[in-house]
Amino acid sequence: MSREHFDVARFPELNMPPRILMGPGPSTINPRVLRAMTTRVVGHLDPEFLRLMDRVQALLRYAFETENPLTIPISGTGSAAMEAAVANMVAPGDPVLVCVNGYFGLRIADMARRYGGDVATIARPWGEVFTPDEVEAALAQRPARVVAIVHAETSTGALQPLDEIARVVHAHDAILIVDAVTSLGGVPVRVDAVDIDVCYSGSQKCLSCPPGPSPITLGPRAVAKLEQRAAPVPNWYLDLTMVGKYWGQERTYHHTAPISAIYAFYEALRIVAAEGLENRWERHRRNAQLLWDGLEGLGLKLHVPLEHRLPTLTTVRVPDGVDEAAIRRRLLDEYNIEIGGGLGELRGTTWRIGLMGFSSRLENVVLLLSALDRLLH
Repeated sequence: MSREHFDVARFPELNMPPRILMGPGPSTINPRVLRAMTTRVVGHLDPEFLRLMDRVQALLRYAFETENPLTIPISGTGSAAMEAAVANMVAPGDPVLVCVNGYFGLRIADMARRYGGDVATIARPWGEVFTPDEVEAALAQRPARVVAIVHAETSTGALQPLDEIARVVHAHDAILIVDAVTSLGGVPVRVDAVDIDVCYSGSQKCLSCPPGPSPITLGPRAVAKLEQRAAPVPNWYLDLTMVGKYWGQERTYHHTAPISAIYAFYEALRIVAAEGLENRWERHRRNAQLLWDGLEGLGLKLHVPLEHRLPTLTTVRVPDGVDEAAIRRRLLDEYNIEIGGGLGELRGTTWRIGLMGFSSRLENVVLLLSALDRLLH
């Protein structure tokens, strides 16, 4: 098509609606984080940016509650951090155990197979959690070098206890990978206290940063396993032996970091630190309890039992005779509220309501409950 006949009017200026993001992610971005993205760009090896990288790592260690030196943001969304964990820890032929109680356990298992892992799985119904005895029995029957489990399952809203499972995994001389995509910054993760070997997350959920940089941290066992690999990590872009040198003392060029995304990530982490982790956890718990009480007051049933319910994401069973997609659409059209539908086995039967980071606000809970009351009753 010639430039003379190109109709640029078909491509209007961006003007997105003012959504209230209360789905499974992304969450609403704090305006301070959006402003940070407009900061002038410098080179990815500029001395000022290198100093910023150090500050990002220090804040990220605070969020993860760890002293691990290798604590960095992967340049990619949460699934890139998941793949980095798998690609760096799973060597061809490694026996791997994946605990599957939702959609993202299935994704980890798929990735591990693609990297040559000899994968076995144990399963629980979606919405339930694993016991240490179940992991112990699986490892006693079939030893593994790597065990992966989801801390906060985004597809179900279940929060997995980890302390005893970590001890079981290490007693069997295995590495523990933990998915904290929907928990970091919203509920305690406690990487060092629990003794998690590899933990990863995403920026767009409880940290309320645009999707992009995805945190990962490796403990001493994981670093030792990485250094002892017989063959290079098969994924060049996510090879932490190289990416780690860019973020480490060497500052060796690996790829061009997403400068503006790192600015946003830095500001998001500053907000976490200024609020304080304990205060942040309490805010998420308090608003979640208000939501749970209100939903039950509307006659709705929650999918996950209270003792294992995730404060940052609530799964609600759709009442019989209700068109779940129609309700979501009306929430969007009439109230500018986004919530999520069910995923995987829960598709069509549940709604997923996120109260993460900047979206975890009293006024959001009250507005959503009022809107649901009107639409359902």
